[in-house]
Amino acid sequence: MTPITREVSEPESLPEIVLEPRSGWAALDLQELWRHRELAYYLAWRDVKVRYKQTVLGASWAVLQPLMKTMMFTFLSHVMQRRAEATELPYPLVTFASLLAWQFFEYSVSTGGQSLIASANLISKVYFPRLLVPLSTIGVGLIDMSVGSVVLALMMIFYHVAPPLAVLFLPVLLFGLLLASVGVASLVSALAVTYRDVRFVIPFIVQIWMFACPTLYSIDRIPENWRAIYSLNPMAGIIGGFRACILGETLDPLSLGVSLVSSVVVFVIGITYFRRVEKRFADIV
Repeated sequence: MTPITREVSEPESLPEIVLEPRSGWAALDLQELWRHRELAYYLAWRDVKVRYKQTVLGASWAVLQPLMKTMMFTFLSHVMQRRAEATELPYPLVTFASLLAWQFFEYSVSTGGQSLIASANLISKVYFPRLLVPLSTIGVGLIDMSVGSVVLALMMIFYHVAPPLAVLFLPVLLFGLLLASVGVASLVSALAVTYRDVRFVIPFIVQIWMFACPTLYSIDRIPENWRAIYSLNPMAGIIGGFRACILGETLDPLSLGVSLVSSVVVFVIGITYFRRVEKRFADIV
């Protein structure tokens, strides 16, 4: 009986992938981020489940927070027997529209600023674009903002306020809001890895920042000769633009233009610094 011989081909050698930290300043690699888009979805969905797990009201917290602040600010304005701004629009509606944009920015900065430290185990064991970690918190903020937008629409129906034609400009404001949120969140998250006391400073800075934005007052209350400097705060012109585009208030082109440019600058600074120091995250996180 003759034995049967078979030729066994050797397996093809797979390409060797070597991961090395980049030297110098690294640009934003959008192609790499797109390749890992499924991970970004997973991180965002993980944050959503953690945020609302074992809560009685669930996603209602996204609405209750701006609503409670709106009620508090309205009460204070009546207690002081003065309006926070001269407008014919209902004060609760104006305040809620302002807080809708601010809550998104506040959540992005507060949660995104601590996201790298919270994901330390993942960062130290698996390679992926580290920028996806703070970006995932932006996705959660967008869900909260979408829920709040429905409540805002119901409030506008209740107060018989129709959006003006300027509402078509809203996507530009949303883009500026995203740039500012991503820029600050990425910058703060990178700083928090190296300087751990940054995470304790974030809530204080965010609280002060809110009063530096036209959430309780109109941007018209700022003296005209100081308005351009005031609008260097990217959220100042953006929040004022939200109120103008949604509720029909007077739009200040100077403030909006300065704030949008400031948002781009903040985005570039935040992303550039993040990419510069991310090679050290796995070692010190």
